[in-house]
Amino acid sequence: MVVAHSPQNERQTQQRSSVHSREQLPQATRVVVKVGSSSLTSIENSVDELALATIIDVLAKLKRSNPRIELLFVSSGAIAAGLAPLGLTRRPHDLATQQAAASVGQSLLMARYTETFSRYGVTVSQVLLTAEDLMAKDRYRNVHRQLNRLLELGVMPIINENDAVATAEIKFGDNDRIAALVAHAVRADALVLLSDVDALYTRHPDDGGERVVEVTGAHDLTELKIGSIGRAGVGSGGMVTKVRAAQIAASSGIPTLITSAARAREALSGGDVGTWFHATGSRRPVQTLWLEHLADIVATLKVDAGAAAAVARRNSLLAAGVVRISGTFESGDAVRIVDPTGADIAHGLIAYHSTEVEQMLGKHSDQIVRELGDTYDGTLIHADNIALLKTL
Repeated sequence: MVVAHSPQNERQTQQRSSVHSREQLPQATRVVVKVGSSSLTSIENSVDELALATIIDVLAKLKRSNPRIELLFVSSGAIAAGLAPLGLTRRPHDLATQQAAASVGQSLLMARYTETFSRYGVTVSQVLLTAEDLMAKDRYRNVHRQLNRLLELGVMPIINENDAVATAEIKFGDNDRIAALVAHAVRADALVLLSDVDALYTRHPDDGGERVVEVTGAHDLTELKIGSIGRAGVGSGGMVTKVRAAQIAASSGIPTLITSAARAREALSGGDVGTWFHATGSRRPVQTLWLEHLADIVATLKVDAGAAAAVARRNSLLAAGVVRISGTFESGDAVRIVDPTGADIAHGLIAYHSTEVEQMLGKHSDQIVRELGDTYDGTLIHADNIALLKTL
């Protein structure tokens, strides 16, 4: 199918600038900004009016001073905002109460956003997403189309995970990764993750940790003691989730800045704040990103050296090269592929049930067809359903 592109879309694509450093961030034409729960809400006050007003002032003035910039705002805080109105003193653990709090809190947040942004002449919209919306191809295309149309109309989308309906099985668990996948969906120039921590540190700042100014590759992260060093109580993420989100974005060609909400103005102005993750890859299919970073891995397939090399060359995984399986799975489940040393080399979607795979282990296709019938061809994971594990 040929997809027609409007002249307006073509102009936007041609005008889209490349951002290679934090100093170039003001030159970006499409930026995804995510703010965490701990920076917007508190258990005591539900919605932190001053914090909300501050971040709105930063984004609205940026949009007003730079009409060509397109901002997408990923806002956490729905569950936290709903705690006080429901008389809850802490974040609930059970899914039903979390959904109830989110249902109340999301309305409160959007009411504040709509009213306050309108004072600056900025029109906003609410976009609620679940994991499936960014993993299923048809829904992903719909999200892409919807967000692009809102931006064309001059609207600032305010995006949150749809906690009121998301189940434990499909829930992301944090909005950092949603922000990374939204940035991928809209082909953003940059992603900015804001919380109560001003940068990534070599260890906790109270223990003498130093700011990590930039991350150019996996070697910059290997010796860091990364943990959740922000305020506890209302958020579900931490520095670990932000680093993972930055890796998702960077591996798909989108540079990412991690800093605090208090430094949002400096960050978006290109100031020397936070930790800058350089883009390390190019745009990839969303299923590849999901398999690599988000899929629920249910089992492991250990392969021989030949199969490991074939998978590394982006070939399908055949039963003949599988030495052992660990765990049970259904057709379509996500599994881990490890080499003879046990090192992870890829994730993939398995084509058969684990009991069927056990009957095919180490056998070539012709033998499998003779023994099990022509509905079995020995291709356990097709190349299109394999994501090689790449670090930054």
